[in-house]
Amino acid sequence: MKEVKYVVPLKDVCLDFIVPQRDKPTAFDGSIPWCRIEDIEGRYLNGSKSGQNVTKELADQMNMHLCPKGTVISACSASIGNQAITTTDCYTNQTFIGLVVNPNLLYNVYLYYFLESQTKNLLKLGQGATIKYISKDKYKRMLIPLPPLSEQQSIVDYLDSAFAKIDALKANAQKQLDEAKALFQASLKEMLEPKEGWEEKTLKDMGQTQTGTTPSKFDKLNYGDYIEFIRPSEIDCDGNGRINYNCEIKLSEQGASKGRVFASNSILMVCIGATIGKVGFSTKEVSCNQQINVFTPKDDLNYKFVYYAMRSPSFQHRVIKEGTSSQATLPIINKGKWEQLSISFPKIKEQEVIASHLDNLSSKVSDLKENFDKISQECDALKQAILREIFE
Repeated sequence: MKEVKYVVPLKDVCLDFIVPQRDKPTAFDGSIPWCRIEDIEGRYLNGSKSGQNVTKELADQMNMHLCPKGTVISACSASIGNQAITTTDCYTNQTFIGLVVNPNLLYNVYLYYFLESQTKNLLKLGQGATIKYISKDKYKRMLIPLPPLSEQQSIVDYLDSAFAKIDALKANAQKQLDEAKALFQASLKEMLEPKEGWEEKTLKDMGQTQTGTTPSKFDKLNYGDYIEFIRPSEIDCDGNGRINYNCEIKLSEQGASKGRVFASNSILMVCIGATIGKVGFSTKEVSCNQQINVFTPKDDLNYKFVYYAMRSPSFQHRVIKEGTSSQATLPIINKGKWEQLSISFPKIKEQEVIASHLDNLSSKVSDLKENFDKISQECDALKQAILREIFE
C-alpha cells in the first residue's frame, strides 16, 4: 500500500465541489432532506435523522445546491475535521462542502478515509479570526494519493476490517459502562423507595436551606484565594456528585463575609437554567452563586444519603416539574418552593448502609467511565496511526 507515490489535486478527480447556500430554509414541508453536522452517524450522513425536509421548489427559489447520493461532505467551518458520505440526495447547511467524485478515478469511501487522515492539515487550512473556514479552492488544491480503483477498494477493505475491530473494543467498553449505569440507576430507585418505618419531611424541616449569592464584582477586594466560589459548571463535574474545588473564581475573606459560606457536608443543587437539578455534595466549606440552592442536613441525617435522595428520579422529576411550571423563560425553582420538596428516609444507620452501597456502585461507574475514556482515546489514536501509515 505504501508503494504508490502518484498524487493528484482533488480538482482532477472530483466532478464538483458543492458550496451550500448560507441561508436556512424557511419551511420544512418537503421530501428532500436538509442536513446538519448533528445528522452524521459514523461514516454516513443520515438524511432522515433530523426530519427537516424541503421542497425542490423552495430549494430552487433559494438557490440551494443539491448533494447527490454518495457525495463526500467535509466540514469546512465550525466543525472542521468531520466528514461523511451522503446516503441520499440532500441539501446541507453551510457547515459543509460537498465533494462529488469521478467514479472512474476515485472511490468515495477512499476519499472519505483520506480526509479522515487529514484532520490536522484541514485545521491548518482554516482561516478566519473567529470561525475558521476552508475555501473551495483549498479543497481543490489538496493532494491525494491515487492508486488504481482496485487498490483503492483493497485499502478501503483493509481499513474497514481494522476499524471494525477497533470499534468493537470501544463498543465493549461502552457496553460495560452502560450496564453499570443501568445497575446504579435501578439500585438508586429501589433503595430509595419509601419503606415501612421511614419518615417523610420537607427539606426545610430536615436542615438549613439557603441560596448562594455573588459579592459585588466591582469591588476587586471581594475576590482572592480564601474560599472556593462554586458555579453550576463546578457541580457534579465527573458524574458522581463531587465538586470541582479547583474552580476559576475564589473569594477573599472580605468577599466571604459579604457572600454566604456553607458548611461542609452540604448538598448543592442547580436551581435555574438548562442544568436545573444537577446536584453535588461538598466535603469542605464553600461559597456559591445565586443559581444554586444549598441544603445542610441536621445531625440525624447522612449527607450522602440526602445527596442520593436528591439525585433520585422521583426528586429530580419534582424539581423539573416545579422549575418549568413558572412563566419564566428559563426553568427555575426558587428557594421557597425548593425547601418544600420532601424526602423519605430511614434511621441513620440504614441511611449509612444505603449511602455506602450506592457509593460503591457509583465508584464502579466512575472507574468504568475512566476506562472507557482511556480506551476511546487509544482507539482514536490507533485509527489515526493506521490512516497515517496508509496515506502519508
